[in-house]
Amino acid sequence: MKFQYIFWDNDGVLVDTEPLYLQASREALARVGITLSEQQFARISLTDGRSVFDLASDRGLPHSTIAELRTWRNARYADLLETNDVILDGAREVLEALHGKVGMAIVTSSHKNHFEIIHRRTGLLAFFDFCLTREDYSRSKPAAEPYLLALQHSGRQAQRALAIEDSPRGLSAAKSAGLTCWVIPGQQTRGEGFAQADRVLGNIAEIPGLVL
Repeated sequence: MKFQYIFWDNDGVLVDTEPLYLQASREALARVGITLSEQQFARISLTDGRSVFDLASDRGLPHSTIAELRTWRNARYADLLETNDVILDGAREVLEALHGKVGMAIVTSSHKNHFEIIHRRTGLLAFFDFCLTREDYSRSKPAAEPYLLALQHSGRQAQRALAIEDSPRGLSAAKSAGLTCWVIPGQQTRGEGFAQADRVLGNIAEIPGLVL
């Protein structure tokens, strides 16, 4: 078996949370008269790895207002997560097929409180050896730091580990850390080329047959 460890992104790979994050962000920015399109969200958040509140900064809104908007958005996102089933089709079955045969961890840009809400009802965390959230590292994706930290935790070398991502910024992070990276494009990222990806998959169900 080539890969001893799989590092999974969370949002858009295991759980369908990105539409909810987009909704909460849109509603927050609308409070100050800013319209956020799906294309802007994909470029700013999923490709560049920046904050959508840069749109408010560009309008000259004060830091205090932007901080209030971010707090409002985060609370609204938490509310949406509490009331929506988010596990993606096939995720549980794939994790069950791989569990015990290859080490697995989640490496996410989600904040810990949101991550805990997401997985309160999924039952997926039992399949993983560890999970890294935004509070565990200094620089988020597309920086390599999250995956370099994951390698340290796993005790594996980069050439024996595989990252599963859905976004350009996640792909950049994984490749910068020296990992093989397979991409499963999501609704917001299907138009991306993913030229750096080692594989571009149609869906999560393909993974066990390629790994085992």
